[in-house]
Amino acid sequence: MRVVIAEDSTLMRVGLETLLARFGHIVVGSVSEADSIVAMVVDLEPDLLITDVRMPPRNGDDGLRAAVEVRSRRQKQPVLVLSQYVEQSYASILLESQLGHGVGYLLKDRVGDIADFVEAAETVAGGGTVLDPDVIQQLLKRRRDPVENLTPREHQVLALMAEGRSNGAIARSLSVTEAAVHKHVSNIFSKFGLAVAHGDNRRVLAVLEFLRI
Repeated sequence: MRVVIAEDSTLMRVGLETLLARFGHIVVGSVSEADSIVAMVVDLEPDLLITDVRMPPRNGDDGLRAAVEVRSRRQKQPVLVLSQYVEQSYASILLESQLGHGVGYLLKDRVGDIADFVEAAETVAGGGTVLDPDVIQQLLKRRRDPVENLTPREHQVLALMAEGRSNGAIARSLSVTEAAVHKHVSNIFSKFGLAVAHGDNRRVLAVLEFLRI
């Protein structure tokens, strides 16, 4: 895949380039300040944008704001956000764009798990959604009423859905049958009022409801 990296730390930026190259991916562009992100992505049309949240010139949430702008300009552009913390408001806007397709939000310490990080990057580039478990927990601090109606097991299932796991993977994680997971997922859809008419987007819509703040 072709990747653009937005990261002000030279060490981190070079490390990501080296890591991605090891797995056969190509970094087609990199920037060290947020104001250059949108123009580069629009120009190069990469398969994936990887961006830090805190970047110059203002050293606030400039990288995340730029990612939101990228998604407004190129709506299907996959974006993987790396951060040392969770910026809730813009994270929610990013997750809601295109029903969360092609969005990832990982804390930087996850990059140390090389295989998992590369798998996450490839998942997002392919249109999937990958969220760090710690990100999920912080975004859940202000949950909405439909989530309160879930059972503890349904909470577990939906949290694993938010991490991008399939029913089979959820079953293995919880040591239950896939049929049991399917039943929990169906109950979640029902409690959130997600009819069959929503099609394959029901999983994404359920996760967005789970994370909405």
